[in-house]
Amino acid sequence: MPKKKKSKSKKLNTELEKLRHAVDLLQDREAIRELQYAYGYFLDKCLYNEVVELFCEDCEVRFGGGRFIGRPGVMRLYLDRFRQRFTAGYNGPIDGFLLDHLQLQGIVHVADDRRSAHGRFRCFMQAGTHLSQGVVPEGRLQQWWEGGVYENEYVREDGIWKIRLLDYNVTYWGEYDKGWAGWDKHEIGRITTTWPEDPAGADELISPAPGRWPMTPVIPFHYRHPVTGKKWKAAKRKKAK
Repeated sequence: MPKKKKSKSKKLNTELEKLRHAVDLLQDREAIRELQYAYGYFLDKCLYNEVVELFCEDCEVRFGGGRFIGRPGVMRLYLDRFRQRFTAGYNGPIDGFLLDHLQLQGIVHVADDRRSAHGRFRCFMQAGTHLSQGVVPEGRLQQWWEGGVYENEYVREDGIWKIRLLDYNVTYWGEYDKGWAGWDKHEIGRITTTWPEDPAGADELISPAPGRWPMTPVIPFHYRHPVTGKKWKAAKRKKAK
C-alpha cells in the first residue's frame, strides 16, 4: 500500500476511535443520569431494598451530618433507619404517606478512562402524611417542602454504573402552610448518634455539621466554570440586612 494511503487510513482509524470514545462518554453520562433518576423514583415509593442495590460495595452516604460507610452503613441508613421510621419495616409505599423526590438539573462529568464520574443534581421534595392516617409520629411534620443538592461520585463495575458516594446536602425546609420564611426546626433530620450505640446510627459524624437554612452555604462544585475554566472559590460572606 502506498505511503499516502497508509497515512490516510491511520488518520481515519484515529478519528474513528475518538468518535467511538466520545459516544461511549455520552452513553455513560446518560446511564448515570438514569441511575440517579432511578434512585429518586425508588425513594419516592420507599423501595429501600432497590435503593441499596444501586450502590457499589465500597460506597458511602453523607446525610444529615452523618457518614454511612460501606454497604453495611448504607443498609443501616435505608433499611434500619428510613424503612423502620417511614414504613414500619415494609419495603414499599404505604397509603397516606407522600415522599416525592424530584431529581433535577443533572450535570455529569465522566473520567476519560470511563471508570469513574461525578454528578451534581438538585432534589425538590414534597412530603407528608394524609389526615386520614391519624396522628403524625413525634418528630415528623404533617407536610413539608424540602430542597437539596447532591454532589455524588459514581463507579463503573463490569460495565454497569453504580453510586459510590451519595452526598446529599439539604438547602432548605419549610412547612407546607407556613413556607420556609419562618422555619425554625433546625434539628429535624439531624444525625447525632453513631453505630453501634445506635443500631441505626452513622459510622461517623461530620464535624462541623453542615449549615442549615436559613444559612445558605454553597455546596462546592466538582467541575470548573464552563466558560472561564476557573475552579470556584468561596468569597467572604456578606450577612443579609
